[in-house]
Amino acid sequence: MLTRRQTLALLGAGAVTVLIPLTSRANAEPLKTLRIGWQKGGVLALAKGTGALEKRLEARGIAVSWAEFSSGPPLLEALGAGAVDFGPTGDVPPLFAQAAGGNLVYAGTYKGSPDGSAILVQKDSPIQSLADLKGKRVAFKRGSSAHNFTVKALRTVGLSVNDIKASDLSPSDAAAAFSSGQIDAWSIWDPYLAVAEKRPETRILATGRGIVDTWSYFLSNGDFTAAHGDVLTEVLDELAKVGRAAQDNLDQTVAALSKITGVPEDIQRITLTREGLRLGDVTGVTPEAVAYQQALADEFYDLKIIPKKLDISSIVWKGQPS
Repeated sequence: MLTRRQTLALLGAGAVTVLIPLTSRANAEPLKTLRIGWQKGGVLALAKGTGALEKRLEARGIAVSWAEFSSGPPLLEALGAGAVDFGPTGDVPPLFAQAAGGNLVYAGTYKGSPDGSAILVQKDSPIQSLADLKGKRVAFKRGSSAHNFTVKALRTVGLSVNDIKASDLSPSDAAAAFSSGQIDAWSIWDPYLAVAEKRPETRILATGRGIVDTWSYFLSNGDFTAAHGDVLTEVLDELAKVGRAAQDNLDQTVAALSKITGVPEDIQRITLTREGLRLGDVTGVTPEAVAYQQALADEFYDLKIIPKKLDISSIVWKGQPS
């Protein structure tokens, strides 16, 4: 459930490719517990609520433990360090994690709705266009998908992040700062976006539509993947099944997600009915997704946001389902 602090804030607000085999290594210890990092929303939250992964892995004697994270960067830090085995994130966090030497691989992908990300301002704010953000205090979580969206949104009007006063804030902290007027604009994603836009004093300055693609990823710890690729295959397959079933019964899905995340049903309905969202489209990491991620990595290196060039294909799991 949402912590008290989060609740108050929300309501107030290619070189060598490594081939990782599909099957487990012969000398790997049997997996006893799959440790999953999750965020509020999406198919993984639904799987948590229904116990789908626990049921799928029970026959193999594998339990599932869950650790909640507010955003991708801390989740991937834990995953790269081996504190969790598997988790979801937007497009930017894996770049920072790979640049920092995190032991992780891209395991699967999915796409959300471009309307699920936006830059918000107060309704009575003098900011009327993206160009008006010059010199203003704009909050986003550094290393998150909102970071990418902010970079690309500013570029559409000839600006860069150097032209704004960027504030690195977690979603809950940014929600509180936005509500109290400590920042001029907030770049954020669902469900925090859906909560904020329900407030009458909030105005959407721009959404991601026409500005940024909406690739998101499932990543896994490198050692876990090498040893337990067969388990990873089952997890991705089950998530796709959960997503397809959820898409076919939206009312039940809204209620289920609200129960597991603590986010109200009306907010969940907004997030789940965004144009272009398909919960069941969980796939392996396609060449298109790799090309997108490589272009993003090159861009962030050129902008000196990440410290070194990255080869995305070198950490893409090749033992994935088609």
